[in-house]
Amino acid sequence: MKDGVNGVALGVFVFFFLAVTVLGFLAARWRRAADEHTLDEWGLGGRSFGTWVTWFLLGGDLYTAYTFVAVPAAIYAAGAAGFFAVPYTILVYPLIFTFLPRLWSVSHRHGYVTTSDFVRGRFGSKGLSLAVAVTGILATMPYIALQLVGIQAVLDVMGVGGGDSANWFVKDLPLLIAFGVLAAYTYSSGLRAPALIAFVKDALIYIVIAVAVIYIPIKLGGFDEIFKAASDKYTAAGAGGLVPAEAGQWTYATLALGSALALFMYPHSVTATLSGRSREVIRRNTTILPLYSLMLGLLALLGFMAIAAGVKVTNGQLAIPQLFENMFPAWFAGVAFAAIGIGALVPAAIMSIAAANLFTRNIYKDFINPAATPRQETKVSKLVSLLVKVGALVFVLTMDKTVAINFQLLGGIWILQTFPSLVGGLFTRWFHRWALLGGWAVGMLYGTIAAYGVASPTQKHFGGSSKEIPGIGEIGYIGLTAFVLNVAVAVVLTFALRAFKAPEGVDETSPGDYTADAGDPGVETELPPATADASH
Repeated sequence: MKDGVNGVALGVFVFFFLAVTVLGFLAARWRRAADEHTLDEWGLGGRSFGTWVTWFLLGGDLYTAYTFVAVPAAIYAAGAAGFFAVPYTILVYPLIFTFLPRLWSVSHRHGYVTTSDFVRGRFGSKGLSLAVAVTGILATMPYIALQLVGIQAVLDVMGVGGGDSANWFVKDLPLLIAFGVLAAYTYSSGLRAPALIAFVKDALIYIVIAVAVIYIPIKLGGFDEIFKAASDKYTAAGAGGLVPAEAGQWTYATLALGSALALFMYPHSVTATLSGRSREVIRRNTTILPLYSLMLGLLALLGFMAIAAGVKVTNGQLAIPQLFENMFPAWFAGVAFAAIGIGALVPAAIMSIAAANLFTRNIYKDFINPAATPRQETKVSKLVSLLVKVGALVFVLTMDKTVAINFQLLGGIWILQTFPSLVGGLFTRWFHRWALLGGWAVGMLYGTIAAYGVASPTQKHFGGSSKEIPGIGEIGYIGLTAFVLNVAVAVVLTFALRAFKAPEGVDETSPGDYTADAGDPGVETELPPATADASH
């Protein structure tokens, strides 16, 4: 790592950071509605975004600073096993093509803002809705923290913060400033801010990756040399070269499948989806989002490049920022760092909004103030979005970065347990509401206990997300094992509860709701002129 501050890179980084800050505040005027004091407006952008706005928003939501830093870092440390992120994003798009349009339709018809809104309406159960909401909030918190870790990694490589010898305030001041700006424009502009900034973020990321996969291999002697250096490192470490050992194949496959099932269970994924203006917008997005998987495959190769470039770091999360620092001219390193930094701001904003919406609609309104007006809901959601970000910031500043990553992995295990209620509910009401709650509880309990028992070189507990699968003997993803238990318990309990004629709850949806579009009878057919979509 170079000594001192990289002034040129820092200057470029600050320029782009200031530019997106201005965009974030200007977003409050973008497509302003007549009444902006509703969750539909603040939390979902008026449900008015067209194909390309939604595409950039979803891309900015799913492909984060954590992705940019952690995926190649995993390959840098562990080899091809880190590529699991590529097949899982390929698996996820056919899956979401089957259920996201249905979720959009029923949510638009009934005014649902969160997944818990749908679960409550479908199964007539505030308890099940609360379970989904709490799970979503818990799973999102460490995810937001990891976005701040991404910003911190970039600042560390640029030499900003005074070094390890500085007092905590000076060292963390740049991160505190970034956090303050993020909190301010999210509070002011809601979902419109990350939607607008996502254009800049994705453009920068595509430019940086395109340059990196051409420029860096030329400097390193070509991909033959890159793969040879990586293979030599893994062989010397006893990892079996570039191909994962046979013993790790179950882990690889189950982690890819489980991650694919979990990705669109996260509240921020659903928030971006429900902001689309029509069912067709969502269908089109499920077909063009795989373009991001192409980018992800190229991004993952940066891990091999870091090995070939001789990057040596004690914290693997610094490997890719350090690669950019070493290989790029200072000005373009600044562009790359800006791409990572802005890649943290966009998803962190969406995640905090999604978590706040869950609290407001499914905890505050359902259990604390059922008579809350739309204006009160919006005010509470704005305040909670700030508290969520503060919690994530405290998490980053007080805990080791490895802990943050492992808690994010635990969040993935948790959020997968909402799949039966959400996706199952979109296609059938066969499951009993209490059975789904019981299955969720078993999945959460097993997943948490199993993850607690996993140790790593740096942690006694919660050191990873893979463990031996009961009855099979192979090492697999804990979240998928917990999910199978969850479904099994839900099926058995449904039969038992039906036999005892337990009350089913009232389903407020109808079959036609799941295929309705914006122009259909019973659905809003016009948007105010100020929210008309300009993406076509």
